Amino acid sequence: MAPRQKVEKRMDAEGVKYTEAEFLDYYGKKKGAKLWDAAGEKAEAPKAKAKAKVKAKAKPKAKESKPRKELKVCVCGGAGGIGQPLSLLMAMDSNVSELSVFDLNIAMVPPEGVAADLSHIETKCKVKGYVMEVGKNPIDYTEECLKGCNLVLVPAGLPRKPGQSRDDLFKANAGIAKGIVEACAKHCPDAILALIVNPVNSIVPAMAELYAKKGLNPLNIVGVTTLDCVRANKFVGEITGKNAKFINVPVIGGHAGATILPLFSQDKTAASIDKEKIPDLDKSVQDAGTVVVTAKNGKGSATLSMAYAGARLGSSILAGLQGRRRVECAYVKSDITDLPYFTSKVAFGEKGVAKVLPLGDLSDYEKTRLEEASTALKAEIETGLAYAKENDLA
Repeated sequence: MAPRQKVEKRMDAEGVKYTEAEFLDYYGKKKGAKLWDAAGEKAEAPKAKAKAKVKAKAKPKAKESKPRKELKVCVCGGAGGIGQPLSLLMAMDSNVSELSVFDLNIAMVPPEGVAADLSHIETKCKVKGYVMEVGKNPIDYTEECLKGCNLVLVPAGLPRKPGQSRDDLFKANAGIAKGIVEACAKHCPDAILALIVNPVNSIVPAMAELYAKKGLNPLNIVGVTTLDCVRANKFVGEITGKNAKFINVPVIGGHAGATILPLFSQDKTAASIDKEKIPDLDKSVQDAGTVVVTAKNGKGSATLSMAYAGARLGSSILAGLQGRRRVECAYVKSDITDLPYFTSKVAFGEKGVAKVLPLGDLSDYEKTRLEEASTALKAEIETGLAYAKENDLA
């Protein structure tokens, strides 16, 4: 087995080490390259000085470190098929000090039971379950659950039924999402809300616009599209025989069907795949959810992989809140295209979304697909915007 190649990291102005790709992602190619080179020169300077003069080692200068934040996370829908494994993964995250597991009294198991189960694992995280009766308003029953939350993950809503249109699904799930978002607006207005509520392409614009109408930051509403990236990385790894952990295919656009656009040209390993194979690989990422539903014989959808992807985004958001900037693809309010909402790389920092990054260079195939994805996404965004115009948060 070949030894794992070490990826060089250099220190930025904030004193945190990042790879060259992360410098370029965050600052842009031109500025990022200059800062990367400058960081390298700073690192080499002390070495050169040490070689010139042999002196007694000086005591290392004490590094000023910010106190670690105690972060609270809530999983709304935490007793469901996605919610339970997602709650487990969040309880295992070293940045999480407190975890709330919230669900309805019709959940497959009581959320208090999930919390009791998770409270036995070997982490410092305190876990508590909260239940609400069906038909009640979350804003009246979630104060203790949500108060002080930094991140709220929402794997909630009804699954799409066979033959059901996205508009019908939106009508069913928009009310569910609104209830939770409304409660967050009152009890934890500064928290980041990561929504796993379908159809994401319409739900996120609707909820973000409602947040804006309330005078809150619409960028605190984040659509979880990480599973598309996870799948793209995995499929590329299978084709090339490489470790998917070291593959990073950005997936832009939206989070359904043709709106999902993997940028295979922007990853070194994926770019090595024959161009003739890219359209089929692209389609396999788009249709991956259907493959899981079929394999489960209609008795479920992607729950475990979705929980994994949701936890990956959640962990990146939490790391950002701790001052360790992270970059992930996410569906947010955006001005990098003609559309007001779009999935692209997003830098997460101490206040949540720090910067929505540009798309970068696209292949000819990806440029054509971008037009197709944008046309489909536009209509779904408009559904969400229309809902926001007709409704308000309490």
